[in-house]
Amino acid sequence: MKNRLKVLRAERDWSQGDLADRLGVSRQSVNAIETGKYDPSLPLAFKIAEVFGLIIEEIFSPEP
Repeated sequence: MKNRLKVLRAERDWSQGDLADRLGVSRQSVNAIETGKYDPSLPLAFKIAEVFGLIIEEIFSPEP
C-alpha cells in the first residue's frame, strides 16, 4: 500500500517521533508505515487520518 505520510508529516514540520506521539505508537512504527514495510491496522489508519484532518483515501492508496 502506498501512502503520503512522509509528505504530510513534512508539511507540518513534524518528526517521526512527533507523529508517533500524536498516534500513540513508536517512532519505528511510523517509519515502517512510511517505508511501506508495514500496513497500519484499520483503527490506526483512522487515527492517522484524524490527526491530519483527512480521510483515509487521501493518505493511503493501493499499489497498482
